[in-house]
Amino acid sequence: MKNKLLEAGVIVNTHGVRGEVRIQPWADSPDFLAAFDRLFIDGAPVRVLSAKVHKRFVIAAFEGVCDIDGAIRLKNKTVCIDRADAQLDDGRHFVADLVGLRAVDAENGEELGAVADVLSLPSNDVYVINGRREILIPAIPDFVIEINVNEGFIRFRLIEGM
Repeated sequence: MKNKLLEAGVIVNTHGVRGEVRIQPWADSPDFLAAFDRLFIDGAPVRVLSAKVHKRFVIAAFEGVCDIDGAIRLKNKTVCIDRADAQLDDGRHFVADLVGLRAVDAENGEELGAVADVLSLPSNDVYVINGRREILIPAIPDFVIEINVNEGFIRFRLIEGM
């Protein structure tokens, strides 16, 4: 079952003295997180009054947080989004939905293990598969044949030595 709330970043510090916070996003782009009108902290909804991208961070102001003391209390808190509020392009998936999926060899149907993590590297993402041994598979069309979250598997094309 898919979680309603998805972890989307962490508040790493305050920003200024008016209650703004600096969020390190856990998304492909900080613009994705900055687009939300509502986020969740400790499971409670928080209205976003403003959000802008600054370098790789999101600078956000929340309703009810109007000074540095209020912002300091939010430091190190995880920020979540409601899955229903997010619109992903076709073929895009939340990492939380991929972790735990069965990894299957497209050539022979053999189960390789399960997706343990998705590493975000500069060139492309990499799937970490834990099974009899750990396998690292680039998240590119040459290797990823099919992602079926509803059926619970990803079908990979492996090359010799993987």
